[in-house]
Amino acid sequence: MTTANKTALVTGASRGIGRAIAERLARDGFTVVVNYAGNKASADETVLAIKNNGGNAVAIQADVSSESDVTRLFAEAKAIHNQLDVVVHSAGIMPMVKITPAGLAEFDKIISTNLRGAFMVLANAAESLQEGGRIIALSTSVIAKSFPAYGPYIASKAGVEGLVHVLANELRGRNITVNAVAPGPTGTDLFPER
Repeated sequence: MTTANKTALVTGASRGIGRAIAERLARDGFTVVVNYAGNKASADETVLAIKNNGGNAVAIQADVSSESDVTRLFAEAKAIHNQLDVVVHSAGIMPMVKITPAGLAEFDKIISTNLRGAFMVLANAAESLQEGGRIIALSTSVIAKSFPAYGPYIASKAGVEGLVHVLANELRGRNITVNAVAPGPTGTDLFPER
């Protein structure tokens, strides 16, 4: 894929793995949309780092758990070069919640951000990308474990992997790849040393 005038949207790109992905895509020549939910200062730092290294980036605020925010995010991202070429869904949350009745509110929040958000991002990506596009969603290697208090997070990421498999089949014939990447524990704000 040649990257001149190509746009990549990275959700959760203001820090952590999302930021590293955004910076790499910029080094590869993409104009990068740095999506963030609430930390404008971190998003602006990411954009500045990309620009200081000769890249092109813009920050766009959108909460992936909000349908209207996701719709607006894709419209604004697509308007940059009148197309969208790559979508990396990295946004997510990971509060530690045991499987107890008291954990239901946190479970709902995790599912809303990590799974419902992934559904909306993947659905909008499928409608927005042209032939040859790429969709990547972040999952986690923690799915293979049964750590206490990780239940809601593991459930949300297992759901993301299911969506990725189905969307890949739904987009068959359009030359759009859909993949999940499951990094191991990485020392970021989301997954500090535990």
